[in-house]
Amino acid sequence: MKIILADDHALFRDALTQYIERSDSSVNVLLAKDFHESMNLLASEDDVDFVMLDLRMPGMNGLQGLKKMKDVYPDLPVAILSGLAEQKEVEEALAMGAAGYFPKTLPGKIMLQGIYKILRGEQFTPVDHNTNQMLPSYHADQIDGEAPRAAVDGAQIPLTPREKEVLNFLLKGASNKEIANAMDLQVVTVKLHVRGICRKLGAKNRTQAALLAQQAGLATV
Repeated sequence: MKIILADDHALFRDALTQYIERSDSSVNVLLAKDFHESMNLLASEDDVDFVMLDLRMPGMNGLQGLKKMKDVYPDLPVAILSGLAEQKEVEEALAMGAAGYFPKTLPGKIMLQGIYKILRGEQFTPVDHNTNQMLPSYHADQIDGEAPRAAVDGAQIPLTPREKEVLNFLLKGASNKEIANAMDLQVVTVKLHVRGICRKLGAKNRTQAALLAQQAGLATV
């Protein structure tokens, strides 16, 4: 199975790719950092099974990127990824032929299940079981039993100056070792800062911390 993951957020893109390929060795994930790269990949690869498009990445121009891809490849399943989508946008995308919608805060396991569902010819849209409504993209990753957590407010997050520096590197997709080298710190110290950032943002891992930081307006890169 071959899928294209098009997203300009390197940390999210790489983390999801690693999870998918580790979970299912039969999946080959091709990466694109913008809409134009995703179209170039489709032109050069004749056996792509599925495409995931970040709604906000360069070249998308809102939902025009989805429309263009569906016009050129009408039978190809194409789903929307987003960390900031409004329900109206998602509904419009589905009406335009999107095969599904993946909030970036979904757990990797649920994302993989959604991919399989779409490949079976079904449509995937996650639901908040507490409200029976479509799960907003800015909610946390609890969709089976627990109420979703609201998006964080950047003004209320007491990050230290050093934590803000580390967070900026996280937003670039840097590893702990790369951050340590750039900041002249020990790797163990960086890990402690990352742990503190995750705790203050209410994130379960560095990928979710970066996404929540972007949504809270803490991104400066």
